[in-house]
Amino acid sequence: MVKQTGGFPPGFEKYFWDCSVDTLDTEAHKKFISERILMFGDIPALKWLKERYGVDFIKHVALNSRRLDDRTRNFWNIYFHDTAKA
Repeated sequence: MVKQTGGFPPGFEKYFWDCSVDTLDTEAHKKFISERILMFGDIPALKWLKERYGVDFIKHVALNSRRLDDRTRNFWNIYFHDTAKA
């Protein structure tokens, strides 16, 4: 049996290598969690993020976070502006 920690799906520990997922609160730390997933997450992690916090919150974090590197911020800026046109 795989232990599910901190309200995260199994395997999310790899995104939080410098902290314990057991101490992360998915509501209190949702911006930090979102930033990590936006920078390092795979498709299942992004789906979880969308289901957990919704597109509007993710978009806000992606376009306004100072923790995202330039390349990541640029990707999400293009992504969200292109999806708005569709």
